[in-house]
Amino acid sequence: MFNWENLRHFLAVGRAGTLSGAARALGVDHATVSRRLAALEIEVQAVLVERLPRACRLTPTGLQVLEEAKAMEMAAFSIERQARGSQTGLKGRVSLSAPPVLVTHFLAPRMVDFQAAYPGIQLSVSSEAGQVSLARGEADVALRMARPREAGSVTRRIGRMPFALYASRRYPALRDPARWTFIAYEQRFSRLPLARWIRDAAGARPVNCELSDTNSHLIAVQSGAGVAALPCFLGDAEKTLVRVENPATPFCPDLWLITHRDLKRNKAVRAAMDYWAEAFLNDPQLGPAAGAP
Repeated sequence: MFNWENLRHFLAVGRAGTLSGAARALGVDHATVSRRLAALEIEVQAVLVERLPRACRLTPTGLQVLEEAKAMEMAAFSIERQARGSQTGLKGRVSLSAPPVLVTHFLAPRMVDFQAAYPGIQLSVSSEAGQVSLARGEADVALRMARPREAGSVTRRIGRMPFALYASRRYPALRDPARWTFIAYEQRFSRLPLARWIRDAAGARPVNCELSDTNSHLIAVQSGAGVAALPCFLGDAEKTLVRVENPATPFCPDLWLITHRDLKRNKAVRAAMDYWAEAFLNDPQLGPAAGAP
């Protein structure tokens, strides 16, 4: 029988393509990954990885083992989810992944109320710009700005998040749209709908600042760095900012809560989903009617 920890480290190498990348993903040191990989190769009596100067390349045998290891991993996650799904008490840890702007400006201020309502639930909230895998146990619940497509998921539409363009009231070019410069997202986020919307709004006008998240955009636009796209619930609340005219098509993504179907019977997970669904549904700036003409 193979050591699962050795297989887990091998999986990380296969996904990252380097020992150092696998070490970062697992939160261990480079030497631990190398040792675990060597131990697995001894167990299977075959070379699984070619160690190149800047990368790791799987051998044909390594590729076969990788696929089997992925299947084993998914089976292990399924067993864990089913076991947790049968838990009945309003206690335990529930992990929730959400976009950073919503974590900072919506979820975090309401954590004290959640704790008062469910003192037995430890809610672990992570700020994630990208999508996490519920099937792989990276979160119990996810809050997303796009309709989920994963197989085996249970989804709930809970609201909308309209965006608009904002500038500082002290922005020198505030009254001259032809001179506006824009704050956009880094190129690695260029395929995101919001990133494309900002570029479309800028048109031929220059993008002088690129940042990775909406919270950074807020600080930059407050400093007068240019025009930024912000959620209306955030931009309208900032007295130093003013909403500016935008000829582009409105951008108003739906908000969705999602969990894996194996966890839908878990009372703690259901309680967390119900609480946050109600919080959004009852909020006039983020509820289902937000952004409606």
